[in-house]
Amino acid sequence: MERPARPDGVGDLHRGRVSAVAPAMAGAFVVLAGGETGFLPESEASTARRPIAEAVSEGMILPLRVTRAAQGGKGPRVTARLTAEETARIAAAPEGAPRLVARGPDAPLRLAARHPGAGVEVDAAALAARLRGTLGARVRLLAAPAFDDSLEAEFDLLAGPEVPLAGGGRLLIHPTPALTAIDMDAGSAAGARGASAVVAMNREALPELARQIRLRNLGGAILVDFAGLSPKRRAALEEPLRAALAPDRQARLLGFTHLGLAEIVRDRIHPPLHEVLGWPPSTLTRGLAALRQAAREAAARPGQALALRARPAVLAALQALPGALEDFAATAGRPLSLRPDPLAAEPQIEEAHHGD
Repeated sequence: MERPARPDGVGDLHRGRVSAVAPAMAGAFVVLAGGETGFLPESEASTARRPIAEAVSEGMILPLRVTRAAQGGKGPRVTARLTAEETARIAAAPEGAPRLVARGPDAPLRLAARHPGAGVEVDAAALAARLRGTLGARVRLLAAPAFDDSLEAEFDLLAGPEVPLAGGGRLLIHPTPALTAIDMDAGSAAGARGASAVVAMNREALPELARQIRLRNLGGAILVDFAGLSPKRRAALEEPLRAALAPDRQARLLGFTHLGLAEIVRDRIHPPLHEVLGWPPSTLTRGLAALRQAAREAAARPGQALALRARPAVLAALQALPGALEDFAATAGRPLSLRPDPLAAEPQIEEAHHGD
């Protein structure tokens, strides 16, 4: 899931300018197109490993590729170690720095490359036409929205901090700028269960724990506090947890801390889902969710004009996002009427009347 009007930038090719060399941080800061500041690690400054002060200097113009999106309040990470094709492409671009030379692949293309046998279902004709240029017959244009009510419900769950577990337990997921803390709560029945039952509950929850880490695209340090277990019993979960994480190539279990917390590290590449969706939900997040609901209702009731009733801040956020309302109108065949209502608790989709 991503916002096309605000791509995360991974894979983008830039001609950047070194703004500051930071030997103490083993890297340098570079100015990218749009005034964004990226970080160039010493290990990525040249093919021959050299101290950063020898590899680059302030004011130097460099061809760069974004390897990690801006996230957690930090700017993107870049590399100067490019392929010959990438270097030539940047060299052929018009002069000037900083300059964005080419965008990296967006989410549909990344997923299609990762799952080459999967079809790609699209609910917008313009997007389908663009993707067919690369993916050909794999692309299928749907008559109804690609995200139905059940899938939207899954995203609603992913947008919140609580995940129910079989047997009455739950996961509580709390991202911070430094790390993500995950608490496994056995629920109100924990006291009535024996020790073996609590061990079994924790073990059975491991696949869902690994799934939530992957689906939410959590990155960096992740600490997991298991429910109601002594450090010795927690150690018995190490191999099952390692096995649950194994399909995720970006995640690694480092072991357990002295407090008995499972210590996981996962590569940071694309922004975590809570940053994309907005957590807690922002005015724009609420507005985009309402647009998706309106698209589903427009498909179910062709010919019916619809209106969005919401707080003025929600409507203003949608109007300020390039293409959001225009894309809806192109898909639905007619624009969405906007009804500002300062008292609206949540955005509501309504039938539009003549004159709206």
